[in-house]
Amino acid sequence: MYLIEGILNHKQACALLFVSVCLWGSVMSARQATAAAKTRHGSWQQHPADAVERGRSQFLKKCAFCHGREANGGSAGPNLMRSAVVRHDENGNLIGSVIRDGRPDKGMPAIQLTSDQIMDVVAFLRYRLAESDLRSPKEPGPEYSGAKLLIGKVEDGKAFFYGAGGCSACHSPTSDLKGIARRYPAVELQAHLLYPQDQHLRATVLDSSGKQYAGVIRFLTNYDIAIDDDAGWYHSWPLDAIKLELKDPLAVHRQLLPKFTDSDMHNILAYLETLK
Repeated sequence: MYLIEGILNHKQACALLFVSVCLWGSVMSARQATAAAKTRHGSWQQHPADAVERGRSQFLKKCAFCHGREANGGSAGPNLMRSAVVRHDENGNLIGSVIRDGRPDKGMPAIQLTSDQIMDVVAFLRYRLAESDLRSPKEPGPEYSGAKLLIGKVEDGKAFFYGAGGCSACHSPTSDLKGIARRYPAVELQAHLLYPQDQHLRATVLDSSGKQYAGVIRFLTNYDIAIDDDAGWYHSWPLDAIKLELKDPLAVHRQLLPKFTDSDMHNILAYLETLK
């Protein structure tokens, strides 16, 4: 009897040990998956705290008098948290040109900053954007209705789509845009139009040994580059030690941003609303 009880206790102990190992493995796998997801997605948006603080200092000196201390609008400048240029920026490619060249047509002068100072301002604006998005409602309120957006002219939007906008070079109402107005309400459709998701600047790198890497750019300066490759691993190199090819899936969207007028946006949205 004691022998049988001992065998049962031994079996129970083994079973408990097996369950514990399985649970521990599941927890560790979940943690690793979460960590990998964080590494593979969104890490390109992270900036060192010291860069953010330097950028904040430059912004307060050069930009806050128009755009407000927190970049959410001032007496003369718009809220940059709602700026398509800021939201589409990849490593300073849009914000940098606006800072260096200004926007004379909108009364904004060029600002004299070095490349490193511009990247610090970019870091601050990306930080503020992430902070603003975390605090914002996930969905627009009832006062923000599609009816307020659908005030454009369908024919003008169609002409823009096939003409000046260059949209038809990549998109078609009979393929990727077929039924798009059924899939998204007007508010979401406008958001997708202005802020396409998950299409970040990519790079293909050939190192000195001839090995090739490809992935999403984590940061890019005048001196070096870092990427998260397609398996989620982080790599960095000095630019003078590699051959580099850049690919921007949203290049046309970015080129349009400074040229988009309110009428263009309302017109193209009115046209897209007909694709049901």
